[in-house]
Amino acid sequence: MTNTARDITKRTSIGAQRNPASEDAILTAAAEILTEGGLSAFSIEAVARRAKAGKPTIYRWWPSKAALLLDVYHRQKGETFYPDTGATRGDLIAFLEALLGFWKTSGGEVFRSIVAEAQSDPAALEALRDYAVTRCRASGVILERGVARGEIRGTLDIPLIMELFSSFCWQRLLTGRLDPSRDQITHLVDAVLTGFATERGGAQ
Repeated sequence: MTNTARDITKRTSIGAQRNPASEDAILTAAAEILTEGGLSAFSIEAVARRAKAGKPTIYRWWPSKAALLLDVYHRQKGETFYPDTGATRGDLIAFLEALLGFWKTSGGEVFRSIVAEAQSDPAALEALRDYAVTRCRASGVILERGVARGEIRGTLDIPLIMELFSSFCWQRLLTGRLDPSRDQITHLVDAVLTGFATERGGAQ
């Protein structure tokens, strides 16, 4: 194949601005490689070959492998909604069930890959940390509604409490236990909402 032919088969780039067709091809290729071979098969080179895109284009839009992985994950997850059941307890149960359900059916493998990448790549760790902080702040809307309804104290560190719930999901993901029962999830939510200590224990 001539250089000219190779250039034609590669999807066009328009600098730092993303070409929608190229972006879709790259994200699709990345998702397919992860599904077929896992993180060990995933590389920018492999994605570029499958998407018929140039490596410089990919690195221009995604400065690290972790950034590309996170975009693949976002694409699978779609727009995030936090159900409003009318009560904080119901909202938290729905939140946990939805996240664990998503990880069990499609997004779990990609997110595990991101976590694994973060263990050896400082850029991946930074991207994952930023993502985690952002998501805990966003999901805090669940508790903010509870404050507005007068169900929970307004003095709580809301992102920190949401990190507690998210940590339960992360631990379940990383240990392959994505099928807690509704009773277990409800027990966890109730324990956090009501507190652990008895009156006597709390006084101590």
